This record gives sequence, structure tokens and C-alpha cells, in this order.
Amino acid sequence: MFSLKTPVEIEYLKKSNQIIAKSFDLIKPLIKPGTKTKEIDAVVEDFIRAKGARPSYKGYSPGRGFKPFPAATCISVNEEVIHGIPGEYALKEGDIVSVDIGTELAGYYGDATYNYIVGETTPEAKALVEDTQKALSLAIDVCREGNYLNEIGKAISLYLSPRGYGIIRDYCGHGVGKAVHEEPPVLNYYDPKRKGPKLKKGLVIAIEPMITLGHYAIELKSDGWTVVTRDRSLASHWEHSIAITDGEPIILSGY
Repeated sequence: MFSLKTPVEIEYLKKSNQIIAKSFDLIKPLIKPGTKTKEIDAVVEDFIRAKGARPSYKGYSPGRGFKPFPAATCISVNEEVIHGIPGEYALKEGDIVSVDIGTELAGYYGDATYNYIVGETTPEAKALVEDTQKALSLAIDVCREGNYLNEIGKAISLYLSPRGYGIIRDYCGHGVGKAVHEEPPVLNYYDPKRKGPKLKKGLVIAIEPMITLGHYAIELKSDGWTVVTRDRSLASHWEHSIAITDGEPIILSGY
């Protein structure tokens, strides 16, 4: 089951997500060769706290033996798919970098990811980033009241699978509200056996396609958090938090 949000709650969720949107603009000048990922993280954390919010990833643990996440952002580079820990790595020309930011403001959460390219990269890497962003846009387009949840994964699959990309299956999107993750799970691939519930006005979800240039198989690095492609192919990750209405969906984290 999932909870539906009131218009007032959706406004709070939008405020939390707009802090993230502004963070993405703030760090654009830092996406250049030589910048360390920990420097990006520090700027984002300072900005979130200056807005009266809290970086919801810092100290977060889903349980099951996970150590608390040590940073305000997840910064994943090249073959890193998600949950990269910011540190001493210095960005290089051609890197593709996803910055995943979570916030909590007055008890309401925000969640979004932007994928940057450092300088110039290969045509294949550029297409991966652009196609993943396009797939997210197509998925948002089907988020209309009355449609089934699995239409989201179907839209992503129909666009990306013919282009030969790998679609991560072990992680997915989720509900957004008064916790870091809520019901329902939002798959990035099409499973005809999981028609899913119908989308209803007031549902708020994070859609986050995680796509690779190779196979979709993944593995966990020794830090206990960073997820990488098993074949070390490049990966791209985009994410928006959206609200279902009786008309067009609202992109709460629009940037």
C-alpha cells in the first residue's frame, strides 16, 4: 500500500525538492577536471543546511548490516551506478558523474539525481547520458491518474532496450513523503506480471532510471555502499520526484 499526499503536503515536498534543484545549479561550476568529489559534497551540504533543511542521506542506513552513509550526497563516476561515496577522487576530462541528493525539510523529503559530463567525452558516453535523461522524461509523461504503475517501466524499456542499453533490475524508484523511501517500488524495466496499482492523485514517487552501456549485472564495492557495473561498463543515473495530479504530473525537483 502507499499513502496519498494532500495538496499542503505536496507543497512541503516541493520545497524540500527545490533545495535539491538549486543545489544542482550551484555545483555546475565545480564539474571540471581537478575537483574532488568531497568538495562537491561539502558545497551541497552547506547549502542544504543554510536553507534550514537536513541532508537526509548523511547517517542513513537501511538496516541489514549497512553502515550509516557518511556523506550528504551520493556521487557516482563512470562505472559506478549509484551510492558512490564522495572522497579524494578528482574529476577527469570525459568523466560522467551522477550527483544524487536527498533532503529533509520540516519532516518532508526530497530526492533527485543529475548526471553531469566533465568537459568532452566519447559519443557513446554522451548518448548514454542523454538517452537516460530522455527515458526519464518519457516515464514522467505516462504518470497520469488511472494509468498503471508498470507503464513507467514500460516507457523506459521501450525507449532504451532497442538501443542496446542495460537496465538495472536490482534497484528501482520509490515513493516519496515522510521517509527516505516509501511504497510503492517503481521499476525501471517492464514486467508484464507486475501490472501494479493504478496511479492516483496525491501519489508522490521518485523515478530513477539506472542504465549501463553494457550488461545490467551489478556488484557492491568493498566500502559497502558503492554499486558498480559488473562488466565495468559506464552507467548513467537520472531521477526526479513527481506528484500525480488529475492532469499533468508535477515535477517537484524540476531543475
